[in-house]
Amino acid sequence: MAKRSAPEVNAGSMADIAFLLLIFFLVTTTIETDSGISRKLPQWQPEDVEPPVIKQRNIFTVLVNSNNQLLVEDEEMELSELREAAVEFLDNGAGTGDEACSFCQGAKDPNSSVNPQKAIISLVNNRGTEYGTYIAVQNELVAAYNQLRDREAQRMYGMTFTQMEKNYNDPNYNGDKDALKEKIDVITDMIPQKLSEAEPTS
Repeated sequence: MAKRSAPEVNAGSMADIAFLLLIFFLVTTTIETDSGISRKLPQWQPEDVEPPVIKQRNIFTVLVNSNNQLLVEDEEMELSELREAAVEFLDNGAGTGDEACSFCQGAKDPNSSVNPQKAIISLVNNRGTEYGTYIAVQNELVAAYNQLRDREAQRMYGMTFTQMEKNYNDPNYNGDKDALKEKIDVITDMIPQKLSEAEPTS
């Protein structure tokens, strides 16, 4: 009796089906990307190098506790008031002689900063601080620097610092990027962003 041949399955189109399914999943699947905050970390200092002496008047202390409450210069403060307080500190301009600030418009309080180049904002968070509050506080402090930079850039060049940075990073900008970079450097040298973050407290 002759053997019967087993029927074969036509698998010729299986590769096409698998390819179509792969394309389907690539088109319909959403791939989430993590976003972060661009921060410039302080330069590394060798252990044998002594830290520079900083006068207390040039340090603006911001503490955030586990209840998301702010203590600014030993006084309670609302988040909405933080930017204005930081601008007043940076723009105080109480310096004399070599430390004098030619563009500062502040109150020249002798107990506050001498000029923006010497001023440092110290931010200390509690480990229980909510992430949203942590980001909001940083945003307000960075906005204080940008507010002063915008004012001086507008006075000197007729354009805000924010717009200059936007133009410089725009690949379609047709202007002179080298000249624009020089202007940006001038403003950042006048008002350097010195935002120091200490280790979170427990």
